Amino acid sequence: MSADSWRLLTFGGVLALMFAWEWLRPHRSGRSTSRRWVNLTLMLIDTALLRLTLPVLAVGVAWQAQAQNTGFFNRVELPGWLEFGAALVILDLLIYWQHRLFHRWPWLWRLHAMHHSDTAIDVTTGVRFHPLEILLSMLIKMAAVWVIGASPLAVVVFEIALNAASLFNHGNVVLPRRWEPYLRRLMVTPEMHRIHHSPEPDEHHRNFGFTVSWWDRCFGSYCARARLGDEQVEAGLDAFRETSRQSLWSLLTQPFSRGPFPR
Repeated sequence: MSADSWRLLTFGGVLALMFAWEWLRPHRSGRSTSRRWVNLTLMLIDTALLRLTLPVLAVGVAWQAQAQNTGFFNRVELPGWLEFGAALVILDLLIYWQHRLFHRWPWLWRLHAMHHSDTAIDVTTGVRFHPLEILLSMLIKMAAVWVIGASPLAVVVFEIALNAASLFNHGNVVLPRRWEPYLRRLMVTPEMHRIHHSPEPDEHHRNFGFTVSWWDRCFGSYCARARLGDEQVEAGLDAFRETSRQSLWSLLTQPFSRGPFPR
């Protein structure tokens, strides 16, 4: 089975599982169906853009780097397990800092804010990204894979884990209260990530991790509890709450809005 097939199979499986979980035990009920379709349409646009504009993606770059003996891990002799694990850690750390930069630099925030403008959080929020952000993120990842010489297997596993984590931590689901505090010591839980989608700047500029929670703890961006309490955390950005600002066209053109842009 090809790498693309594995990614598609696991993505579809996790997406279906999260939809079922949200239906059986939602954190909040009454989610808009229309916004889900908009989010899923954005995912299709993002996928089409990558396929149409880039001759290869991250896994293809890993194969090329390996064939040309380029990149750190392709030039040093390390045990396979160590090289594999180190590549996963480095790529995840890169995603953490990339996410922080998308919040810090105004022109990058304009792209990323479309993700934060979703007025509710569920599994489809995990695929709601502006096409230009997706394209830029892929270029950054491809450059990183080339420089560090990550193996194709490490890249495939990383992408599968990242996609699954994004679907999970955006899920409109409830974790057992006795488990959640222990789980968040290692991984990003939906409760932890909901704080990141708060309309309050001092909260949505925190908790940047996607898969593991230790980067936020290590670099001082961890927020344990929302000011209003986890049950009261709303989602979205106040400047984009109107229904007219949530159409597909409005979301695609949102980064190019004139005037002051919400932080």
